[in-house]
Amino acid sequence: MIGEPAGHVPVLVDSERKTNTITLPAIWLFAIIFYWTPPHFWALSLLIQKDYEKAHVPMMPVVMGEAETRKQIFLYSLLLLAVTLVLFAMHAMGYVYLVAAVILGGILIYMAVRLLRDQTKRWARTLFWYSNCYLAMIFAAMVVDRVIH
Repeated sequence: MIGEPAGHVPVLVDSERKTNTITLPAIWLFAIIFYWTPPHFWALSLLIQKDYEKAHVPMMPVVMGEAETRKQIFLYSLLLLAVTLVLFAMHAMGYVYLVAAVILGGILIYMAVRLLRDQTKRWARTLFWYSNCYLAMIFAAMVVDRVIH
């Protein structure tokens, strides 16, 4: 996850460009992407672990093992839910967003729990697929919330 933050910087750059400062909501958007990335990529790394091993790429399951990777996916999913709820708590988002964040985050946590219990690749694949949809849907919920507000 060495280059991870570089992929999240555009949110901060856009905020600075528009307001000549980095706003607190922009920092939280950065944080959402930051905490979303580990469950997303570690689920993928569980699926293609052998390729990472052959290429000597030190991804989590290669270095720490599958059990620790699954545990970290679960913990980061919990953190991600908490981070998404901060936008509501600081009144940057309203109830439409709150409902979406709780439902979407709850589904992600459910999948992470299933991944902990079921050691097959099925739940890693499902969580990886869902995480793509999750990020799009959480940002869509922000747009809908702002339009309604």
